[in-house]
Amino acid sequence: MEPPASSRIAIQDVQFTATEDIIDLEQREGLKAIRAFLKGKTAYDVLPVSFRLLVLDTSLLVRKSLNILIQNGIVSAPLWNSKTSKFAGLLTSSDYINVIQYYYQNPEKMDKIDHFTLEGLRDVERAIGLQPLETISVHPFKRLYDACLKMIASKGRRIPLIDYEEEKKREIVLSVLTQYRILKFVAQNCKETRMLRKPLKDLDIGVHSNLATATMDTPVIDVIHLLASKGVSSIPILDNDGVLQNIYESIDVLTLIKGGIYNDLKLTVGEALMRRSEEFEGVYTCTDQDRLDTIMDTIRRSRLHRLIIVDGDGKLKGIVTLGDILQYLLLGESAGDESTNISGSGSKESVNNDGDST
Repeated sequence: MEPPASSRIAIQDVQFTATEDIIDLEQREGLKAIRAFLKGKTAYDVLPVSFRLLVLDTSLLVRKSLNILIQNGIVSAPLWNSKTSKFAGLLTSSDYINVIQYYYQNPEKMDKIDHFTLEGLRDVERAIGLQPLETISVHPFKRLYDACLKMIASKGRRIPLIDYEEEKKREIVLSVLTQYRILKFVAQNCKETRMLRKPLKDLDIGVHSNLATATMDTPVIDVIHLLASKGVSSIPILDNDGVLQNIYESIDVLTLIKGGIYNDLKLTVGEALMRRSEEFEGVYTCTDQDRLDTIMDTIRRSRLHRLIIVDGDGKLKGIVTLGDILQYLLLGESAGDESTNISGSGSKESVNNDGDST
């Protein structure tokens, strides 16, 4: 004899709750194990056995620096001040966007662009009303966990590893860690990522409202203004129905301006994307039902910088960035007292900044 319908429902509810409790427990245990893993490794451990590092002197012309980045297939580089023998910050696509903004606002100074050096980038930031970013770094043998916390606190997407040579009393730029490299290292070496079975909708990460968007017909200069004003590094490109068509990234600006400063800023987004590098990895999408363990496995296998959340019809629902994921791994699900050490721990990513990480 079958139990009454109400009893069957009650049994199902208990089973469902039990399953949820198991997933919650596994999630917390998985995060605990990942944090222990990060605390047991140094920033140096993340580096590959063999790698190449390109460092640019601050006396270099901005125009030449752009050509060097493009020729070497990279999107950022540490800066070195040879006068002081010190690390002088990181050059990224955001710096070129700032230069575009500056000359767009001051067209009478365009004739000086060919004489503009990397040393003047901080002056450009101030001139267009931006607060110059703090030049942060970490020692290579610092705990990887601490390096990640420092990156999150700085709202950065990468952190340089700086050593100090006592004999010559000078700094040494060893390498630069990116969010992607750290997450890939975790995904490859920490099996507990398989325990992260909660779907995105239950994690409260990413941006799901007030997203800056554009269409294929939007002038590319307008998108560049959006990148700068919103403090983001990608803009979803939608059709008239809100269906995701593509994205425009801050690194796309490098390809656009490589032929000369800013002759093509009146192109539409669609026209500008035709000039995109063939090495573009594509747009990675997911739904809010996708689980974090699946996403970590995707990071292990593929190079990606963000996930665009869409619904069943392909319409934009949100963006989850590598910064969002890294911050969750360190500080999510009641991370404990250590989370209080982060002031302003919401990374730039959490306002739709996803980075041009390598």
